Amino acid sequence: MSHETNATSRASAVVQTLATRQASSTGQVRLVSEMSTPQVADLRGDLARIAQWVQPQTRVLDLGCGDGTLLAHLKRSKSVQGIGVEISDERVLSCVQRGVHVIQQNLEDGLAMFDDQQFDTVVLSQTLQSMHNTEHILREMTRVAREAIVSFPNFGYWPHGWSILLGRMPVTGQMPYDWHDTPNIHLCTLKDFERLSLKLGFSILERATFNDEREVKFLAGWRSTLAAYRFTADRSTPSRSRA
Repeated sequence: MSHETNATSRASAVVQTLATRQASSTGQVRLVSEMSTPQVADLRGDLARIAQWVQPQTRVLDLGCGDGTLLAHLKRSKSVQGIGVEISDERVLSCVQRGVHVIQQNLEDGLAMFDDQQFDTVVLSQTLQSMHNTEHILREMTRVAREAIVSFPNFGYWPHGWSILLGRMPVTGQMPYDWHDTPNIHLCTLKDFERLSLKLGFSILERATFNDEREVKFLAGWRSTLAAYRFTADRSTPSRSRA
């Protein structure tokens, strides 16, 4: 049995368990059709831009897909064939209720279940900063898809520096955790990510930066709280993750 079949079976088991639990508490299981499909206006700022970058009728892999909001929108608006990867039981159930194909898997275990260039686009939104092996997941993203998209909090946002000068780690809307309980273990600035992309042989195709839901273009490195990048790998550059 393949890795993907095993993961799909685990996801199905979780869905059945949670559906039964939900039915016992509410008297009925909510049907997929009852969950509304998100409109563009309902999408988070970075997700709306990511949706614009995805081409119609393509194959999309969404890593850490949450409740399936992005994939549900892409499926409805662009006829995308999408698969999500998510670890949370409750979010896996939400994906299924939205009609999103989802595999329950820990991203730290890698993407070995997927073939080279199996997808047109792979997305990792607001999850990169919580990954232990940052370089590996980025290389794997460019292995399984022609193009990759990531979004992450910008640690270069100027109030963060002010907070550090005052002797405290920053706590903001994009990074709402105290230092001792944060899942964000690899924070970076825009320049940090761009330098890593150069090191890994990636070509950045587009960048978008935001402050809350507003797009920021002037002094983005200081004024933006969140960044999204669309990039691709230089196929002539050897990838250590493929060895």
